[in-house]
Amino acid sequence: MRNLRNSVQLIGRLGKDPEAKTLTSGKAMTTFSIATTDSYKNADGEKGEDTKWNNIVTWGRKAEIAAEYLKKGQEVAVEGKLVHRNFETSGGEKRYITEINVNELVMMGKK
Repeated sequence: MRNLRNSVQLIGRLGKDPEAKTLTSGKAMTTFSIATTDSYKNADGEKGEDTKWNNIVTWGRKAEIAAEYLKKGQEVAVEGKLVHRNFETSGGEKRYITEINVNELVMMGKK
């Protein structure tokens, strides 16, 4: 059960092409966002949708694969863990971000 404590699984479509970086340590990192949409009916019985954008981070070989093969609009499945971090902008403003660090990445198909 220990592995279930911080585990996220999502299927969604990329909002834009991934952004690849190589850190000073030489490690590859790629970031992208995916949209996940839930459908529902409101109190009046009308259908609606709720779309959320999720920040995704891949490392190492997965980052290289994501940068090379993923494109805007493509559907992917990711499994990973939630990571919360904060940073300060150059203007001194504190920012908070939540990301999913990927353990598994599956390319589902093209748009």
